[in-house]
Amino acid sequence: MTAIAADGLSKRYATVTALDRISLSVEEGEIFGFLGPNGAGKSTFINVLLDFVRPTDGSVELFGHDCQTEGVAARDRIGVLPEGYSVFDRLTGRQHVEYARRSKDADDDPIEILDRVGVREAADRPASDYSKGMKQRLVLGMSLVGDPDLLILDEPTTGLDPNGAAEIRSILREERDRGAAIFFSSHILEQVEAICDRVAILQDGDLVAVDTIDGLRQSIGGGTKLLIDVDGLDEETVETVRAVDGVETATVRDGTTLEMTCTNDAKMNVVVELQRLGADVVNFRTEEASLEDMFVAYTGGGRE
Repeated sequence: MTAIAADGLSKRYATVTALDRISLSVEEGEIFGFLGPNGAGKSTFINVLLDFVRPTDGSVELFGHDCQTEGVAARDRIGVLPEGYSVFDRLTGRQHVEYARRSKDADDDPIEILDRVGVREAADRPASDYSKGMKQRLVLGMSLVGDPDLLILDEPTTGLDPNGAAEIRSILREERDRGAAIFFSSHILEQVEAICDRVAILQDGDLVAVDTIDGLRQSIGGGTKLLIDVDGLDEETVETVRAVDGVETATVRDGTTLEMTCTNDAKMNVVVELQRLGADVVNFRTEEASLEDMFVAYTGGGRE
């Protein structure tokens, strides 16, 4: 079943268009990554899902229920980990989960939830004493209460070390295997690449790509990036290479390596152009394009 279905969703604030005719769907049993630079519209989209913001045009549904006109029914089957959630200072970890259990009319064992997210030993400590990473684990645990059919996670690995992030990824895979849909917004591209089945990239309110990781790789050059070691690399040479038809991005690594994402047809054209310019090509090789490479190719910039 379709967990999220957006159809022509737009949101405008005076002269600013935060979302421009967004149409996408997220199915049960998949982890869907939602990416974009700061100000791309990611938070606005999530706020529309939660009915914190009303769209200007279009609609979005959760499990067939309109998020604005059927808000209670739409959010009945979801769990949410919002970015920057503040815990209740006077409540313990156990009491936070009990609060979530009562609000969802669920019968989960709080200790089992806390154990699953790795904060069982701190169950009876005030959450105000938790580290940032422990608070993040606690709020994730609250979102898992009631076995939701959709998890909406905004920066779920914030504050976690690599081992903690790996543990969270394991939990999310378990939720996916249970059949839940997971909508996962993050600026940590390695985390997204490691876990997501499909990815959407948002840029200035526009949806510029929706595909699998492999599909995105193919679209920017057959799944690889080209690295050329050049003796005497200068900015004029780099600018000329950027103008070659089929080149998406071209940057300099370590002063002597030209790193590009480009179509397969453009690869040899780049080498020929370098030779025409009189550049001394020492070596060239290919590497699999990372999600960061693809993000840069689609947005024209770096990470958030």
